[in-house]
Amino acid sequence: MPMPAQPDLASLSLAEIARLADAQKLPPVASWNPAHCGHSDMRIARDGTWFHQGSPIGRPAMVRLFSTILRREPDGSHVLVTPVEKLDIDVEDAPFVAVEMKVEGEGAGAEIAFRLNTGDLVPAGPGHEIRFEEHADGPHPYLQVRDGLEALIARPVYYEIAALALDNGSHPPGIWSRGAFFPVAPA
Repeated sequence: MPMPAQPDLASLSLAEIARLADAQKLPPVASWNPAHCGHSDMRIARDGTWFHQGSPIGRPAMVRLFSTILRREPDGSHVLVTPVEKLDIDVEDAPFVAVEMKVEGEGAGAEIAFRLNTGDLVPAGPGHEIRFEEHADGPHPYLQVRDGLEALIARPVYYEIAALALDNGSHPPGIWSRGAFFPVAPA
């Protein structure tokens, strides 16, 4: 079954993006508690590439499917879970990457949405916070996606965020989305 075409982010309003994000029907992985069955022989690289037994998974529809059964455990590890099995998966940084951003409005009235490498749309704001961590190679921005799962915000998108933060003149520098303020600096 072919994967449905993803709408162009630029052609959507933030209200349409929010409706699409709310309409995403994901499996109830939080309520599934099967026995642990071992390791999946899968990993997600820092750049968002999914691998199985050392080879990249080349079919976007397969990556999208696996991403819907991904869960973060209370100890911070990641698993792929179905009603009958739970398998570990290695995640080098965050399981998703925010690869595109759209902004409507300005200042405290702004709304920001992101497209992930899986095609998912996530509007930033309450419940989908943006945070920053300082690493040896500079700040790493993250977007809360769902249930403890985060997206690393890709460097080009981070530069867009930084430009927004500098343009709006807030102190400390930061961005607004859906009524929430996110300082653009590690906490």
